[in-house]
Order: sequence, then structure tokens, then C-alpha cells
Amino acid sequence: MSTTDKVNTSIQSPRAPGRRTRVPNHKARVREASIARILDAAEQLFSEFGYHGVTLKDVAKRVGISSTLIHYHFKGKEAIFEAVWARRAPISARNRLEAMRRYAEAAGDNITVEGALHAWIDTDLNVQLEDPEQWMAFGKIAAQANSAAGWGAEKMTKYFNPVVLALLDLLKKAMPDCDEETIFWGYHFVSGAMTHNMARTGRLDELSNGLCSSSDFDSIRKHMAKFMAAGFHAICQASQAEKKKK
Repeated sequence: MSTTDKVNTSIQSPRAPGRRTRVPNHKARVREASIARILDAAEQLFSEFGYHGVTLKDVAKRVGISSTLIHYHFKGKEAIFEAVWARRAPISARNRLEAMRRYAEAAGDNITVEGALHAWIDTDLNVQLEDPEQWMAFGKIAAQANSAAGWGAEKMTKYFNPVVLALLDLLKKAMPDCDEETIFWGYHFVSGAMTHNMARTGRLDELSNGLCSSSDFDSIRKHMAKFMAAGFHAICQASQAEKKKK
């Protein structure tokens, strides 16, 4: 069974007749709101200064509360950082896995590299376009993590390996004659480009004198999958040509 075939969708059981939905009491709602404010502030700080550039005091100051209250909810900075990932990354992973599953079902035996990349790339770009206030900071954090050994690699592995393996599964079906090593290299290049997009560095804006913008996710969505698909085909053809020479 392929990785994409293993994707499970959660099904909510119907509520038993006569049972009431438990409504959080006032104390629970206050606690949830407090945690949300802490995570919002921490997410912004991590996106601006990176994991090692943020302290608990920084988070407390940004929220406008005491460090004691931070410690009441979280054991330390790593716990806050993990909570930031835990509320965003699973949503991104589920969205992309579902997009790839739908694409695979629709394409059947006609899976293409560009189609697979659109499913993987566009889904994350769409949330950045639809709700940048919620997702921009986390996109920058993920970009940092994807280029950082240790803490960054650990988070990417924990939350996104199933997504990557599902994409690789589609790419292998789209290019059955391409060796696995070359496909992995192609993914490596795509992954770097994708998270660079999420970083929104503004470098493109400067180089193009304002002609292009690193925050123009509409244009990124328009061009990226096609560009990367051409790259996959090129390196796979080159690999096959080298093998024929041996």
C-alpha cells in the first residue's frame, strides 16, 4: 500500500441522543485565551528572531504579562515552541495529504510531475493567500527549520515526513523510469525553494526593482510547479543518459 493510500480521514461519531455538548466554563475559556495570546506572541517572535533569539522574557513582554504566568502554562521555551508547531503544522500536513489523495484519485493512471507538485505546493500557498495573518509567521518559522540542523530538522521530520513521502510516492508513479536517487535530489531542490518562498525575504523585490515581490504568492503558485516539473524531467533524463553510456 502506498503512502497516499494510508492517509486516514477522521470521522466524528454521531452524538448520542439526549447528550449535551460540554461548554467550557469561564475559567477554562480564560485559560484558553491566555494560551492563545502567548502562542501568537511567541510565533511572531520566533518568526522574527529564530528559535535561539527568543527568551521567555521576550514572550512575556510581547504579551504584556509576567514570566510567572508563562511558566504556569509552559515548562519552558521548548514547550512553547512545540506548541506553536503543534497548532499549525498538523493542519498543513493534513491539507496537503488530502490534496494529494484527491489528485491521485482524479488522475488515476495519468499522474504527472506537475500535477503532483501542484497538489503539494499550491495547498500551502493557498492558506498563505487566504489567511496571511494566521499563517505568515509560521511559514517563516518553517523556512528557518528547513535549513537548520538539530532543532529544525527534528521538527520537520516529526511533522512533515508523511507529507514528503506521499509526494515522493506520486513522483515515482509519474516517472517510473527515473531512479529513486534522482527523485530524492529533485525533492531536495523543491523543498528548499518552497521554504524560501515562505521566508518572504524581500530579496526578489530589491533585485527586480519592485517588478516582482517575494510576497506575491499568486505568481509563485502560477509558476513554481511548472518550473520545478521541468527540472525533475531534466535531471531524470540526464541520469538515464548517463546510465546508457556505462
